[in-house]
Amino acid sequence: MKRSDIIRTIQVQFKHMRSADAAAILDTVAQHMIDSVASGNRIEVRGFGTFQPRARATKVGYNPCTGQPMHLDAGTTILFKPSRELTKKMNG
Repeated sequence: MKRSDIIRTIQVQFKHMRSADAAAILDTVAQHMIDSVASGNRIEVRGFGTFQPRARATKVGYNPCTGQPMHLDAGTTILFKPSRELTKKMNG
């Protein structure tokens, strides 16, 4: 599913909404979620799942071509955990 598909779905649900308004709503929600996770907050969307920042420690990795050890810096990533409803729907 692409951004345009989501915008079209919003327009079908709310028949009098313009495409630009639906795009603005989608962009606002996405930006708020990005800002919230970037500031270290957990986001829960009932029926869909949770997003939360997760810290990665510094570690030593290995170059797959040469086998030489490499220093991998610490960083932050996002962990997504799907809800039970989403998992059930995907599995059956």
